[in-house]
Amino acid sequence: MWCLELLLPLLLFISDASCQWNVWLPRDISAMTNSCVVIPCTFMYPSGIRPSRGIHGIWYFGQPYPQLFPPVVFKSRTDVVHESYKGRTKLLGDLHQRNCTLLINNIGTEHSGRYYFRADLGGANIYTYPDFTELKVLDQPNIDVPEEIVSDESLELTCYAPDNCPDMTPEIQWMYTDYLPDPEFSTDLVEESNTAVLSNTLTFTPRPMHNGQLLGCRVYYPNTTLAYERLISLDVKYAPRSVWVNASSEVMEGSSVTLHCEVDSNPPARIAWMFGDQELLWDTASNVSLMLDDVTPANEGIYTCVGDNGYGIMNTSLYLAVKYPPHEPVVNDSITVVEGTTLALHCSTQGSPAPTLTWLKDGQLVGTITADELSVLTIVEITPQGDGQYRCLAENEHGRASSSLNITVEYAPVLLEESKCTVVREGVQCVCMATGNPEPTIEFYLPDLNITINETDGRYNFYTHTDGHTSTGMIKLREKGERVDNGSPAVNVHCSISNAYGRESILLELQQEKKYMMAVIVGTIGGVAVIAFIIAAVRYVGHNNKKQNGNPRQDVVLENPALYYSAVKKDKQNLRKKVLKTELLGSKFNSILEETTGEDGDYQSVGTMAGLERQELNYASLEFIGARSREGASGRRDDGSNYTEIKAK
Repeated sequence: MWCLELLLPLLLFISDASCQWNVWLPRDISAMTNSCVVIPCTFMYPSGIRPSRGIHGIWYFGQPYPQLFPPVVFKSRTDVVHESYKGRTKLLGDLHQRNCTLLINNIGTEHSGRYYFRADLGGANIYTYPDFTELKVLDQPNIDVPEEIVSDESLELTCYAPDNCPDMTPEIQWMYTDYLPDPEFSTDLVEESNTAVLSNTLTFTPRPMHNGQLLGCRVYYPNTTLAYERLISLDVKYAPRSVWVNASSEVMEGSSVTLHCEVDSNPPARIAWMFGDQELLWDTASNVSLMLDDVTPANEGIYTCVGDNGYGIMNTSLYLAVKYPPHEPVVNDSITVVEGTTLALHCSTQGSPAPTLTWLKDGQLVGTITADELSVLTIVEITPQGDGQYRCLAENEHGRASSSLNITVEYAPVLLEESKCTVVREGVQCVCMATGNPEPTIEFYLPDLNITINETDGRYNFYTHTDGHTSTGMIKLREKGERVDNGSPAVNVHCSISNAYGRESILLELQQEKKYMMAVIVGTIGGVAVIAFIIAAVRYVGHNNKKQNGNPRQDVVLENPALYYSAVKKDKQNLRKKVLKTELLGSKFNSILEETTGEDGDYQSVGTMAGLERQELNYASLEFIGARSREGASGRRDDGSNYTEIKAK
């Protein structure tokens, strides 16, 4: 009220200066139910108006338009007011002093609303001011609660009580503060826009444990029965303070497992299950469960539950171990290397528990046994014997698996001891055998004739055969030229073996005849027996053919013959050569030698020597047609030998 007395002269001065209809009153004012409230009010009117019958005033509730018949709160001319305001209102100000202050007693919540003042100066000088006061009637005190209460941060809670009733002074006290840590209280009176508000501030530092706890503010008026209370529940925000998950566990491959996570925080955290950097599942809740079905080894690892609610982050991890048999090992690709290369063979796999790794070559242990997921087998300066299949075997208590690779070793050709020249029935036979990778190419060189014999040369009876990494070359030379002291023909044959890694040329030695004297004797006796057998067989078969077919010249087809002979010499020397040929070539080349001689005397391949040892000879009916020389042989010189042509009868 004293404030109004100080402001009134200033307002009157301003009014006189402006000469306008103006009113001053608080925009908002509050009061407790069943108490009272004073609405301060000062009005002004144009200075040119002279009230003829005095100044009167009217307070309306709700709206300023009389034609709409708003409830009358107070009227200075009469006591006619709205029923709800009878006996409750009183004008405290002097209208002639332009003071329109209003007192309302025993107010209730129904009296909350807008209040307008209307000045009546007589005649047409009546004006309802558009400005108003908003009255709020409270049935409980206000508590100013911050939008956010954060754990471990100082908190101030203020309780307000209006102090706009001259006859009643409120008191404020806090309730349920016994559990608070070191609470502090402070009281203050705030006056604004000619209204007063009493406040009491509670200061303390909340903890997560205080979340959800009740606090109360009580407003009472001494010497009355009026008391008002308000309770609030503390919503204390705090970062996750605990994250609980399952204990680390072991599961078998193919089984199912559930991982649980609970987070204590306010507000509820965003809970995420992480596997490494990958987020598997998330939800905003107090707990989240992650289901893993048909677990594989890829699911083994660290699983982390992360709780984040904006006030902090907390996480807890567990390790999930998946037991399983070894996977198929991963080894080097099959490779081809050069002799002398140093290799490192890697074998890696996965298994739980860690598998035992073993290196085997062609079924034999060649590496150390390693209990790990990686094993390296080092081969220093590999030799041709290192060629083969290498297998890595992985084993643990749940099973085994293996993988293989092949190593092919390439190396320069090596001449085998079987390489030599020997005397055979037709002359001299030279054999050259070599091993190498790639398979060696074999050529024969005759220095005396300055001739190189290979597969492209058809002038000599040349034969090659390859078996794996072994190559065999063979030529036959008719007996020609001088003889050495022991009677054997003089030969000068060089064998050249070559591949991508080297070339070598060797003079082939002639196998001496004395080593085969017994074979010659036996061969001679056998040859005589064979000739006798042939003559008998020819006569017998010829006789049968005459009886059955009546055609003595019809050719006979022999089934499965072991060897055909195109010519037979009756002299001892030729029989001896035949026996040598049979023994030497039959034992050295079981799968390669076949030959026959045509009318022109050339050699032709017709059968295997191995068959000569395993089977007895089959002969058709033969007829000696006559002696012919080897004249006319294509690409060959006549050596003067006579041959007898044999034909089937």
